Amino acid sequence: MPVRIPFFSKKINRLVSQLIIAFFVVPLAVGLANAETDSQGSVREITILHTNDFESAFNPIPAYWLDDVNFLGGGAELAALVENIRAREDLVYLFDAGDMFTGLLSNRTQGEVLMEMMITMRYDAMAIGNHEYDYGWENLRKQKNRAPFPIMGANIFYKGTDIPFAQPYAIVEKEGFRIGVIGIIGEDARSVVLPSFVAELDFRDPAPIVREAVAYLKPDVDLVVVLAHMGMTAPMQTDAEAHPEIQRGVEADLALVGAVPGIDIFIGGHADNGTEKPIVHPETGTLVVQTYGHGIRLGYIKLKYDTKAKKILSYEGKLLPVESEKLVPHPIVAQKIEHYRKKYPEIEAVVGRLEQRLIRSYNTESSLGSFAADIMRKSAHSDVAFINAGGLRSDLPEGEVSFGNVIDAFPFPNRVVLMDLAGKDILGVLEQSMTLERGMIQTSGLVAHYDLSRPKGQRVDEFEIGGEPVDPDRIYKVAVADLLAEGADLYSSFLNGTITRGREDSPKISEVVLQYFSDVPAPDFPKPGRLIPIER
Repeated sequence: MPVRIPFFSKKINRLVSQLIIAFFVVPLAVGLANAETDSQGSVREITILHTNDFESAFNPIPAYWLDDVNFLGGGAELAALVENIRAREDLVYLFDAGDMFTGLLSNRTQGEVLMEMMITMRYDAMAIGNHEYDYGWENLRKQKNRAPFPIMGANIFYKGTDIPFAQPYAIVEKEGFRIGVIGIIGEDARSVVLPSFVAELDFRDPAPIVREAVAYLKPDVDLVVVLAHMGMTAPMQTDAEAHPEIQRGVEADLALVGAVPGIDIFIGGHADNGTEKPIVHPETGTLVVQTYGHGIRLGYIKLKYDTKAKKILSYEGKLLPVESEKLVPHPIVAQKIEHYRKKYPEIEAVVGRLEQRLIRSYNTESSLGSFAADIMRKSAHSDVAFINAGGLRSDLPEGEVSFGNVIDAFPFPNRVVLMDLAGKDILGVLEQSMTLERGMIQTSGLVAHYDLSRPKGQRVDEFEIGGEPVDPDRIYKVAVADLLAEGADLYSSFLNGTITRGREDSPKISEVVLQYFSDVPAPDFPKPGRLIPIER
């Protein structure tokens, strides 16, 4: 169904008409002037804007880790910044490297609201990320056909065939300047998708596929840009940009551009590793960039390009902060978001109150993780409960907590399954957690002391459940997100257990949290001291 936006007043209609003239007619006139200049010279200025891992961050985020900024991001604010740049610069492209979906409004609309936002923002291309599969591959197939721009996954195929699931690449041309764009997804990103949600798809090694696409596109375009959702899973921590020690790095991105010469710009996602300046591969010269995600920064690259020599002469790259309070929200994006919010009035309902903010911390025990695991354990009457750090997507605020806040924090359709698991396999779960490859698993019902300086697989020291040392052969009752029960997020030890209450009979994590707020409207802050580092 098309989105029906209510009629504006006459005054607002005039304002929108003026905006349309500013956004479209003025840039067209500038473009014609530049075309005349280009007939005499071969150097052009190109601006490439990029986003990744927006993840339905429609509201500005409190920037509690900064002294001089109160709020960052917001969907309408991000759109406004993009339009401000378009209004002052000659030739602007806008790309995304995946993970637009997830979150409450995305959940309610199966991603439709994100497609609508991107249509209004006039994105030029997007790569498929793992969260685009949050509602299954069939839903993504429907939603990607809604967009007027290519949504790409060159290495995704229907299982057992050579039939592409998505458009592999595209040529985006503006004012005669042509960019060949290729979209890919990496193995790590695929591994965090609920396996049953992509059961009909194959994900292949992207390197040979990108190599072939580059060779095909290169002779016919000015630039080759790869949009890639790959590398290590991002740290799910709101203030991640303030903690360089948890940043994932871009090693996987650099490895691919080193193996495939001919890529001019590589725009990454999934790791949320903010590159304050482009990283240049020492051998291929490819510019590698990425933002911190959640729309708090807008990636910006300005190039001087010689169209005759077909080479980048110079570049400026940076991450622009989306300072919410300094931006006038884009009126149409804001109205679209509000349109969908009004369709689901339950999201504003207050469900409880917290005396302190519950915060995510990816590589340590966190108050939000402990809170959720406690609720899971109580609801399932289990000995132990686990929730993966990547399953926590937003903090819960101090003060009033709304239905929407809970769904934003636990947006996935993951359910609390109950299983029997031996003590030795619970130890295996903790040892995998202590590698920090997918962040530190959040727990309830156990206490473990760990030493990250030890070799992987030997980092857990003392370990007890219910105040008693763990018996390796004893079977414990474990409440866990179904994603982990299927062995996803690299937690293969769960596959050694026996599921006693499966997905079809289990509530969603968000549902058990909402029920808990209904029973205990003002819960206590969770007790810390579950995962204790050994100080050397």
